[in-house]
Amino acid sequence: MTKILTFGVFDYFHLGHLRLFKQCKEHADYLVVAVQNEEFIKKYKPEANVLYSTDERVEILEALRIVDKVVRFNSVGVESLEQIDFDILALGEDHKGERFDIATKWCEEHGKKVVRLKRTPGISSSQIKSGLQNEKK
Repeated sequence: MTKILTFGVFDYFHLGHLRLFKQCKEHADYLVVAVQNEEFIKKYKPEANVLYSTDERVEILEALRIVDKVVRFNSVGVESLEQIDFDILALGEDHKGERFDIATKWCEEHGKKVVRLKRTPGISSSQIKSGLQNEKK
């Protein structure tokens, strides 16, 4: 059995998230979804407007048939990768920067494959949040 891992906040769950999970299942038959802890989000982005608690986001994801396992994480990095059993790391095309370079290098050094997946055009949690905030005004 091949296990694929993807990371995210998964707040304001939407069609783009579901399509990400479907893309993951094209590469493996077991999907592990890592959900970022709310406390960590608030620590580094105090202005972040998180709709659902970590427990609520985990509950939503665990209810999806396509998701086989849900785990929690603080930051994408070696510490998180070492604690999760997976064969393939799925990153979005927007996952760029030093921490993702470090994660990719760690995967290569430990025999893990890395795949880059496409975003669903025209939808993102940021757009949803922005639209909701504009509605309030």
